[in-house]
Amino acid sequence: MSMSVFDPMESPLPLRDVMNRLIDSSFFGMGLPSFPTYRLPVDILETDTSYVVEAALPGFKPEEVEVTAKGGVLTIHAATKRETKEEKAGNYVRRERYAGEVTRTFEMPGSVDADKVQATYEHGVLTLTIPKSTAASPKRIPVNPKAH
Repeated sequence: MSMSVFDPMESPLPLRDVMNRLIDSSFFGMGLPSFPTYRLPVDILETDTSYVVEAALPGFKPEEVEVTAKGGVLTIHAATKRETKEEKAGNYVRRERYAGEVTRTFEMPGSVDADKVQATYEHGVLTLTIPKSTAASPKRIPVNPKAH
């Protein structure tokens, strides 16, 4: 007989994961289509002069990606359509690749110069270089003794 030690500090599955599994298995068992969701993952790196945002957009073409920056708010929107059955020869046995729209909006941690944002797209990764606004750099204010 094997014994397992109970660890009360061991983290259980997050409730969201448990609910997603329950819902997916329920719909799959009923023969209904699964409802895929895609969350646009991003990494944001801060340098002395700019922010660098890397967003994973596999399967999207550069012309399907739109980036807008206004003030300190950045929005990434990508949309792709699913190929119709007529465009492919044969029948699908399984389709799991994401097709649809995804949008991610977030505030940058500091003031940025929206007019100078540069965007590149390579191997499914969108890279945005967002210069910090000159107003965002700290200005040293001299402290003078009060004249009597």
